Amino acid sequence: MSNQARTTRSIGFVVNPIAGMGGRVGLKGTDGKVDEAIARGATPRAPDRAERTLRALTSANGSIRLLTAGGIMGEDAAQAVGFEPEVVTTVTEPTNTADTIDAARVFCERQVDLILFVGGDGTAADIAGVLDCVAHPPPMVGAPAGVKMFSSVFAATPEDAGRLAATFDEVEGREVMDIDEEAYREGTVEARLLHVVEVPIGPAIQSGKQLAGGDITSLTAGVIDDIDPETTYVLGAGSTLMSIKRGLGFDGSPLGVDVWKDGEVVALDADEETLLEVVEPPSVAIVSPIGGQGFILGRGNQQLSPAVLEQCDLQVIASRQKLDEIDVLRVDTDDPEFDDELRGWIKVRVDRHERRMMKIV
Repeated sequence: MSNQARTTRSIGFVVNPIAGMGGRVGLKGTDGKVDEAIARGATPRAPDRAERTLRALTSANGSIRLLTAGGIMGEDAAQAVGFEPEVVTTVTEPTNTADTIDAARVFCERQVDLILFVGGDGTAADIAGVLDCVAHPPPMVGAPAGVKMFSSVFAATPEDAGRLAATFDEVEGREVMDIDEEAYREGTVEARLLHVVEVPIGPAIQSGKQLAGGDITSLTAGVIDDIDPETTYVLGAGSTLMSIKRGLGFDGSPLGVDVWKDGEVVALDADEETLLEVVEPPSVAIVSPIGGQGFILGRGNQQLSPAVLEQCDLQVIASRQKLDEIDVLRVDTDDPEFDDELRGWIKVRVDRHERRMMKIV
């Protein structure tokens, strides 16, 4: 496929408007939890990320013909950034999976050059299921908006997704994964391969999550050696941080954010609101990158919002094996200006005494 050979690229655009709503309120996902997320004060994050995606799309070179689902599933964001989209489906709120599937089917019937979506792994799986039933399916790429994204069909940021959609020349097969969210909320990652689809090739496409972490015994000991009784520790999600929590003598939440100070657990599985109540300087937020992807913020730990992190020093830890599989670190906090402030070189603790310089991009 040659970008120079075409004058207009047709793109099917669809938004899952509830994607990621459970993140900052500590639900680790939104499947079956929309009402609870709203009751906890969650607000939609997908519409803003949809607009960021489309702004990047409009700023890239080339002419775009945008087909979209109606209302909050694409039309609203498109009009907000100046597109005059061709609305191919109508939706009635509350929206559901069938609306995503219907839009994907129409995109395929209209033979779009690409399906660009805003959502998480569940949205990716819904669209890929439609593509599996099409003789000559278009490629797809996602702007990340979910709580967790294990699939390798997402760009690193909404802006990356928009730029890639406008400029890609080649595609390759990538995996669509999903997990059992109920098991995930209980601390168990049960990922399964659902589909393989064609995705635009580009450095901004994230890898699938890798579960292997390497030995962290000495790393854990080093972190605990340096504990300051006057400091509050905000301990992120994942198996590496779980080893720290156990080393400090408590059974933390494996996939949640916990707060500890001077031998006492201040908060377990805290949401953003709780963190803002209990965290104040001096505080240290300790996080570990997602294996294979490099994200330290914005994937599975949205509770660590910019407002929370402004109260903390940031410390990154990882096994040598995990860092060997990652070229760079990434952040995606819903605040592009805050992300820009974080970008640059940072020391990552890999052992009791050893640290390695890594770049946040």
